Amino acid sequence: MNHPGFFDTAPTITLQDPLSRLLGAASEGIIDYSYTDIVKLAGHSCPTVAGAYLMTRRALKQLYGDELPQRGSIKVQFRDDQLNGVTGVIANIVSFITGATADNGFKGLGGQYDRRKLLSFNAPIDGEIQFQRIDTGRSVAVNFHAQVVPGSPEAMPTLKKILEGQASDEQQRIFAQDWQDRVRRILENADHPELVTCS
Repeated sequence: MNHPGFFDTAPTITLQDPLSRLLGAASEGIIDYSYTDIVKLAGHSCPTVAGAYLMTRRALKQLYGDELPQRGSIKVQFRDDQLNGVTGVIANIVSFITGATADNGFKGLGGQYDRRKLLSFNAPIDGEIQFQRIDTGRSVAVNFHAQVVPGSPEAMPTLKKILEGQASDEQQRIFAQDWQDRVRRILENADHPELVTCS
């Protein structure tokens, strides 16, 4: 995929998946997820996609510290309905990384490795998303504050022109460049204390 260079310099997320180890898909079940992987899943790169990636990264760090997060052993709850706004997009990314699914995931082997019923919506939680370790019960809620890294003031007016078929090729090129520049700055500020907050 011919993509912006900053995709490759964004922080990665590493987990261990016992099922992957059992079936020989990855050595010791260790899987690295990059921002490029997430873009391939979503089909695009935007602040929402970057935010979902960074919220998951931050939550896993809070829950596991220096331990490897255990994929398939994490329960995820969303405050909003899956059809509300961009919740569904975010949920797809979180599911991809953590292995958590609603009722359409892997059914397990011999009563183990079941990935279903680990992801839910409309939860009464104190945050956009709550992640919980199944083994310890420890949980953390996270919120993404995209406004910490503002975009170009020209971006939305230009996008409106593009969608209405009134933008020039040059305007479209500049828009795409500005759009990805904001995503780049969001990812470069992954550890900014106000970008992703925990409770």
